[in-house]
Amino acid sequence: MAPPRPERAKFDTTVPSEGRIADYFLGGKDNFAADRAAAEQVLAIAPELPALAREGRRFLGRAVRFLAADAGIRQFVDIGCGLPTQGNVHEIAQSAAPGARVVYVDNDPMVATHGQALLQDDRLTTVVEADALDPARMLTHPRLTAMIDLGRPVAILLFSLLHNFPDDDLVTQMIKHLQKAVAPGSYLAFSHAVSDLRPETTARLAAVYQAQGSIMGPPRGNLRTKAQVERLFEGLEFVDPGVAYIPEWRPDGAVLHRPGSVWVVGGVGRTTR
Repeated sequence: MAPPRPERAKFDTTVPSEGRIADYFLGGKDNFAADRAAAEQVLAIAPELPALAREGRRFLGRAVRFLAADAGIRQFVDIGCGLPTQGNVHEIAQSAAPGARVVYVDNDPMVATHGQALLQDDRLTTVVEADALDPARMLTHPRLTAMIDLGRPVAILLFSLLHNFPDDDLVTQMIKHLQKAVAPGSYLAFSHAVSDLRPETTARLAAVYQAQGSIMGPPRGNLRTKAQVERLFEGLEFVDPGVAYIPEWRPDGAVLHRPGSVWVVGGVGRTTR
């Protein structure tokens, strides 16, 4: 039996959102007082978080360029996309492959409304308000199916999303559903914060985020380890270098952060069915 899906809180500006906290880290203005207060609280524990956010955007850029330019993917679904910032998926994908179609998915009404306003004249990109924990409903959303043909290869992007869901069974169920729903030759790309390098720091951060209500599901003592993340994606055929700390995933220039300072892993894997 599938594990029960945790109830998702309705839009409330007094409850911090990880997406809006990340917007604050990246210098954005689409955040509220509760988000800024929460951001300052976690920065006191891990002042490197803005650097991790920037490194995450660089990894996203490299992964999307690989998918569009090297893997030949022309359809992208970015789940848990967060607020628009510089170097968005549609900008990167369409720069590498003009005509690429992109659907952004987020459960935050603020993200959906803002994104739809920005992209209202873009015929190749759209935004869907949907819940990642309900992939069946998400993938049948009329706005998504009008843009994406799931009978052809597609890239499913799960950047900085899965560590929000501590329940391994719930995340595995989501990933397996996505793998089965897409055509052969599709890809899943992801990033995920892990506990291996900074176990004490990440345990403190996990407790703070769970207390704020920005992490869904039963409490967890710490983030997943790199090995635990790899197990979530068993069955994928990973492109080199496999699941790696994100600065080491196909770097395209000087490494900006010393080894061990970026405790986020990522990878790109091809469906094999």
